[in-house]
Amino acid sequence: MVSAMKGDGCVIRVGGRSRGDVMQLLNSANVLLNVHAETLLAHTAFDAPESRSLRIVERTVEELGFEHGATWSRVFAAAKNQGLELCPLVTGPYLRLAMMKQADAPDSVLSAGRAPTGAIHVASEPPSGDVEYPKGFYIRVVDGRAWLRGYRCDDTYEWPPEQRLAFVLPAARQSASSFSGHGEG
Repeated sequence: MVSAMKGDGCVIRVGGRSRGDVMQLLNSANVLLNVHAETLLAHTAFDAPESRSLRIVERTVEELGFEHGATWSRVFAAAKNQGLELCPLVTGPYLRLAMMKQADAPDSVLSAGRAPTGAIHVASEPPSGDVEYPKGFYIRVVDGRAWLRGYRCDDTYEWPPEQRLAFVLPAARQSASSFSGHGEG
């Protein structure tokens, strides 16, 4: 399993499994879900997702050029300008399973109307324009328990500069850089 995805990132295989199989994998790994994650897992994106390998890299909002934070739309646009891609919605559960050794969050607050400490948000296109529908997933470990959580926010919410996000490093960018030998997760 992968514990970090800085630098060249980590390669994970996403999709190719039924929703039921994904739920069983999460359950077998004792991954906890919030109601927003359950809503996202019921989305049609999980009906028959294509199996593929993705190189996932982590960036902070500050590393993307926003030293004082920014809205998700500005953060996603900056990532695209730096050659990164958004993850398919189905990436969330697979990243959670690949990063079971993620460090424990520095606090155990689960919902406070702000980006939770120690979380890695999976940068993906929001599956709905409805602000009441979850925007995407994030992974976090709280008190030794692995979580896959969904989050909601409106277009005005600003992520803090230290917020960590997972993006896809496209194949064209991969061939242009050297790898340190990270294996499949």
